[in-house]
Amino acid sequence: MERTLWATAGLVVLLVPVLLGLSRADHSSPLSELSVGMGVFATSLLACAVVLPSRLRSLTRSFGIDGVLGMHRFAGLLIAALVLAHIVVVVAVNPADLGLLDVVHAPNRARAATGATVALGALIGLTLLRRRLRHRYEVWRWVHVGLGGSVLVLTALHIWWLNHLIRDRAMRVGFAILVLGVLGVLAYRWLWRPTFGARGKYVVREIRPETATVSTLVLEPRTNPRRPDRDTSGFAPGQFAWLRLSPSIRAQEHPFTIASSAHLNTRREFTIRHSGDFTRDLRRLRPGDPVWLDGPHGAFSVDLQHSTGLVMIAGGVGITPMISMLRTLAHRRDRRPHRLVTVARTVDDLLFRPELNELTKRLDLTIVELLRQPPKDWTGASGAIDEAVLTALLPGEFQRNQLGYYLCGPPAMVTDVVTMLNKLDIPLPQIHTEKFDFV
Repeated sequence: MERTLWATAGLVVLLVPVLLGLSRADHSSPLSELSVGMGVFATSLLACAVVLPSRLRSLTRSFGIDGVLGMHRFAGLLIAALVLAHIVVVVAVNPADLGLLDVVHAPNRARAATGATVALGALIGLTLLRRRLRHRYEVWRWVHVGLGGSVLVLTALHIWWLNHLIRDRAMRVGFAILVLGVLGVLAYRWLWRPTFGARGKYVVREIRPETATVSTLVLEPRTNPRRPDRDTSGFAPGQFAWLRLSPSIRAQEHPFTIASSAHLNTRREFTIRHSGDFTRDLRRLRPGDPVWLDGPHGAFSVDLQHSTGLVMIAGGVGITPMISMLRTLAHRRDRRPHRLVTVARTVDDLLFRPELNELTKRLDLTIVELLRQPPKDWTGASGAIDEAVLTALLPGEFQRNQLGYYLCGPPAMVTDVVTMLNKLDIPLPQIHTEKFDFV
């Protein structure tokens, strides 16, 4: 139902302004109508692109974080194509309009349009080149937000100063609703949630080392003796939250999967690999230190899908959503057959081995461990996941199509496994991925 409502809302936002614009066009020429339609559609798509990554829980629960970010990227590329096509058609209708690109002598409406186009090009270019340029994620993030805001504001100014469509009352009302909706979502994302989201206030209970480079951060809700806070932010096993060490919206924040059972009262556990400045800061926390959470988010959960059993494939710390699901299923005394494949570099990188061994006694759970660099005395499987491993692990063709497949780990590994599952004719709706590939 949520997915249907969001899809319907998206279609309304995208199509209604276009239909209104075309119905109010002066019908001077087909090319003029085409330019108007593309401009209005690009504007509506821009509004959707802004809303998609704004951490609306219902949205990420409906489509998953990978789906939401994929739609956001696609929307950005489509907007760029529409803007370029819009410029080409405008010049084709009247070649003299090529002079509008002269920002020194052009009117304000043209300057705003040129500025929005340049900002959009820079936004997409920096995103595509981010890994090659090796910019820190936080620097890229704020540049991305700043450029996105510039595109949004300059586009609105272009429409206002153009004064072509908004002279019509229906179009004026439509654009006003669109602007108020986007501003409302942005205010909720950047002001209300960080400032008044009391449920996101936690304190460190303990930091439990798992390996030399991985530890588990255990949090519990922060309470005031005079006004105790009740933690009502229940989550589905496999979902994630954004962590930051300050309530300020300017503070660094990163996403981590909740590793604890969904039935573990109000405590939240995050198993984190310390590979950067932010994660190293998390490791230096002490009991009682405050931490702010924004979540839960995502649709990567057994609670949001139906299946006769699970096939979980995890690379490295990608096992964290799997351990959350397994802990929760053990608490519920689940009787379905489940299969877990864990991929790691060495034996020391295999997480939760003692606990997983205990879970095999409480669940119908089969575990396969794959090492890329196995020791000489290793008797288990080694190498990468291939079709032979999957075929040996899975039941017959009919039964395997009824299972739910959950993949989490490095993007390359997830992509390879999805390709192999497709070759095994696993239905795409049964495959769920979590890459955390935010750029």
